[in-house]
Amino acid sequence: MDLFEKQAPSGAGVKSPLAARMRPATIEEIVGQEHILGPGKLLRRAIESDRLGSLILYGPPGCGKTSMAEVIAKTTHRRFERMSGVVANVSVLRGVLEAASGARRREGRETILFIDEIHHFNKSQQDILLPCVEDGAITLIGATTHNPFFFVNSPLTSRSQVFELLPLSEDAVALLLRRALTDERGLAAIRIRADDDALAYLAGVCEGDARRALNALEIAALSTAPDAGGVVALSRQVAEDAIQKKAVVYDHDEDGHYDTISAFIKSVRGSDPNAAVYWLAKMLYAGEDPRFIARRLIILASEDIGNADPHGLLIAVAAKEAVEFVGMPEARIVLSQATTYLATAPKSNASCLAIDTAYSDVKEGRVLPVPAHLRDTHYRGAEKLGHKGYRYAHDFDGHFVDQEYVPTDKVYYAPTDQGYEESLRRRLEAWRARRKAAGPGAGGGSES
Repeated sequence: MDLFEKQAPSGAGVKSPLAARMRPATIEEIVGQEHILGPGKLLRRAIESDRLGSLILYGPPGCGKTSMAEVIAKTTHRRFERMSGVVANVSVLRGVLEAASGARRREGRETILFIDEIHHFNKSQQDILLPCVEDGAITLIGATTHNPFFFVNSPLTSRSQVFELLPLSEDAVALLLRRALTDERGLAAIRIRADDDALAYLAGVCEGDARRALNALEIAALSTAPDAGGVVALSRQVAEDAIQKKAVVYDHDEDGHYDTISAFIKSVRGSDPNAAVYWLAKMLYAGEDPRFIARRLIILASEDIGNADPHGLLIAVAAKEAVEFVGMPEARIVLSQATTYLATAPKSNASCLAIDTAYSDVKEGRVLPVPAHLRDTHYRGAEKLGHKGYRYAHDFDGHFVDQEYVPTDKVYYAPTDQGYEESLRRRLEAWRARRKAAGPGAGGGSES
């Protein structure tokens, strides 16, 4: 007898996990996703009228993508085929598509094809789908945890409506847990007394993943011995034991990774050290490479802080070296110091804008000649070519001399009034004033 046979109600489909048994049978049973399934919303109207076009459901694990497909399967009058992008090969896919085309030709009956984890299909497999989607032989429903605009061919995304599903709220997950305790498909045959605190804990730690919450509830219920009265008591401690560890939605090759590092960088840029440290902690807890974080901090130190605080880049580079040297778990302290320093530093993107603007000019063909007096003179015959007239700045008052360094008046670097950059701005303004006062032809000193 295995774990899931223990105390199992007869005829309850014990070989199927609780999460599978509790999939909604109707659209009313779907919990959450009101932004696309609320009354009057486009997707809800399409499902209820069985007028569904090709679509891609995109969202994190356990948010209801497969459940939505199951509801469609139960409500549509069309043929419904399902396959997994993980296991379906080209021959299986061709067989399904040929059957769909045949049903349409012989019976005038259309087919809905649901492909779970469609991002696992390679380009060739996705290309095979395209003609059948185009001619209407199939209506495609793809489900994916990956951003479809990165992982699904653009011809398919352009012919499908993309709906983003959001992680379920804690209230929504708690509702599903309570439903599972009383539903005949769930655990109704077992006498269970679940503390509100236990259910709230499961709903909270699963971060919107209903499947994980239901799996933990099932483990808790089936692994806990009943008391003398035959009642299984689900306490907070039992719930903690069942789930073992807080789930962190952070798949290293999926959106959780990119969204979290994005939130981290934007929090530092936005001068919120508290938010930045939280996202840092989440990344480290989920197993992110601390060297990756350090590299991103180095980029940020130049891109978003720059000369407003030149020490920022030194701190970031030092953090990278320290992380390499000490490793985890102590590297977390180094990264926290660097993160909080950069988050609280004055901000300027003037250096970033300067190089981007100049680079764009060069890329677009605005190639300016090097002035004759700036050209190399360290060879015989340079003077005959007119390479003369350079004035050595250190021979002049304030180590500054007015001369042309690039044949344009366009300003690329415009320091802000933030931090140290304010002093740079004042210095540049003083030099501009000296140029203006000197007028054309002014200056002197040694030439080379």
